[in-house]
Amino acid sequence: MAKIKPSKGAPYARILGVGGYRPTRVVPNEVILEKIDSSDEWIRSRSGIETRHWAGPEETVAAMAIEASGKAIANAGIDAEQIGAVVVSTVSHFSQTPAVATEIADKLGTDKAAAFDISAGCAGFGYGLTLAKGMVVEGSAAYVLVIGVERLSDLTDLEDRATAFLFGDGAGAVVVGPSQEPAIGPTVWGSEGDKSETIKQTVSWDRFRIGDLAELPVDSEGNVKFPAITQEGQAVFRWAVFEMAKVAQQALDAAGISPDDLDVFIPHQANVRIIDSMVKTLKLPEHVTVARDIRTTGNTSAASIPLAMERLLATGEAKSGDTALVIGFGAGLVYAATVVTLP
Repeated sequence: MAKIKPSKGAPYARILGVGGYRPTRVVPNEVILEKIDSSDEWIRSRSGIETRHWAGPEETVAAMAIEASGKAIANAGIDAEQIGAVVVSTVSHFSQTPAVATEIADKLGTDKAAAFDISAGCAGFGYGLTLAKGMVVEGSAAYVLVIGVERLSDLTDLEDRATAFLFGDGAGAVVVGPSQEPAIGPTVWGSEGDKSETIKQTVSWDRFRIGDLAELPVDSEGNVKFPAITQEGQAVFRWAVFEMAKVAQQALDAAGISPDDLDVFIPHQANVRIIDSMVKTLKLPEHVTVARDIRTTGNTSAASIPLAMERLLATGEAKSGDTALVIGFGAGLVYAATVVTLP
């Protein structure tokens, strides 16, 4: 029996660079209130959101991802030709095939890098980071570009009082490459499909086939509504607060890190109340910097963690070499948490 030659990669992997892109249009709560019966005070108190960014016609999923990726590659100090794989997490690229990752890989100037999309909702960045770490250590790619990008304004029902104010657009990217010491900890991830109805798309794409239109929901003017993201807010809140704090602690334990060892906490930017509750449950010390990028960016799903990471480093609230706990959670329901060294 022939023996397969073992793969050989780097001893460990690390995040080498990060980049972000936020659309130019800033949307305050007042714009959201034009179509729902609510108030600025209610939105801020329930979510912490003050503004969000919405993409214009030219700010496509690919265009935003390319902008963020270019910054990440430059920040990592490498050339695009060195990228061996491109992993894009998104739920808002509307062409089923080909994967938007292939377009991004080409336009960035990679040398025929492997490229594919994943769909893991708000946990997508954590999933992509885990795949990238495996590729670098296994040796199938020396450098991997991980992108979280969303145009959730395209999937927002502006007449839905429970979700109209939540979502924003943007892209965040990191370059993962070789390291001589551990800099991305073990991933604690999983799914709870029995709760899949709590966050979902209102209508599946196949309902738009001819013959089904009469059964689709309509807006206040009688027009058929485009599919949107809907959620059972209280159920999601309870799950995130009670269950995700446990997952975060498991990630700390797996990395051999205590809350006192942390410098930064970067949770998925879903809701400030969820973030604050997790901080309290985990008993994070006051010296730990906590990302609350949601206030001006909204919930950008797979893009939220890298965007928050990029902002913390840009503002100096976090610094290179800091130890950070990152956790994403959302539709599926899926989750992923790990401890990383910041680039």
